[in-house]
Amino acid sequence: MRICLMIEGQEDVSWDEWSALARACEDNGLEGLFRSDHYTSVRGQMYNGSLDAWATLTALGAVTERIRLGTCVSPASFRHPSVLAKCVTTADHVSGGRVELGMGAGWSEVEHLAYGFPFHDTRTRMEILSEQIEIVHRQWTEEVFSFEGRHYSLSELRALHKPVQRPHPPLIVGGSAKPKTARLAALWADEYNILTPSPDECRAARERLEIAWSDADRDPGELRLSVMTGCVVGADRTELLERVGRRLDKTDESNDPEGWLRQEAGGQVVGTVDEVGTHLTAMKDAGVDRVMLQHLDHSDLDMVALIGRELVPALA
Repeated sequence: MRICLMIEGQEDVSWDEWSALARACEDNGLEGLFRSDHYTSVRGQMYNGSLDAWATLTALGAVTERIRLGTCVSPASFRHPSVLAKCVTTADHVSGGRVELGMGAGWSEVEHLAYGFPFHDTRTRMEILSEQIEIVHRQWTEEVFSFEGRHYSLSELRALHKPVQRPHPPLIVGGSAKPKTARLAALWADEYNILTPSPDECRAARERLEIAWSDADRDPGELRLSVMTGCVVGADRTELLERVGRRLDKTDESNDPEGWLRQEAGGQVVGTVDEVGTHLTAMKDAGVDRVMLQHLDHSDLDMVALIGRELVPALA
């Protein structure tokens, strides 16, 4: 199992903190650094700032050498697909071929209204996502193409430069492996990402996705399944409780670390190194290829080092 860090960039992460997180991932053997793509806090904290996702990732590509960089996920409602494809291509060149694009339909109505983005009903957002994924994929892989859909129209587009990665940067679709997103991913994507599932849910999702891959005449063995989940890990119980306490101070979820841990048991990946290792091993056995560990206390680089020192080699 490959292990990446996932940062909620809309929760006031500064450029200096991004740089430090990227160095920590590189220095401690994590596969990659992924980030959300939001412009406003999803916790309702109106004074939390956000740097643009793809501008940040492009800049990180210039100051890192090894780690993968990407979004989990970019809303289809924020950018025109030809612009999004160009942004990712640019980041791919700057990084020397290390970026990945996660795509989703978008969900925060407050954020869309604040920034002036149209917020459509769920069916329309899924239509837009479907058209966007096809356009992005074809812009990366076809010499010249045209597209005529309900929401986008492109005429004889010759998009140069092409990405560094061949045939293209990995495309990730997020969801719960329901039929609509499973079919969409099977047509265009390389990886499917699920949010905070149990090992049993991972196993069931993989079975459904393998059927969708087969129905799309793709080899189910090529399917990559990943999980994005919250994570708090400590070397021992004392360190774990201290770390949970700092996280709860940031998020205002609770003032009871012990109670929070009991509540999250079996959901988010939380516990001592041994407990988290057991949880991740169960996910690996259920068919998960990669995990993106959401780290909400983004100034805590010691936890990144602990993940790299203890969990990365144990799960390799």
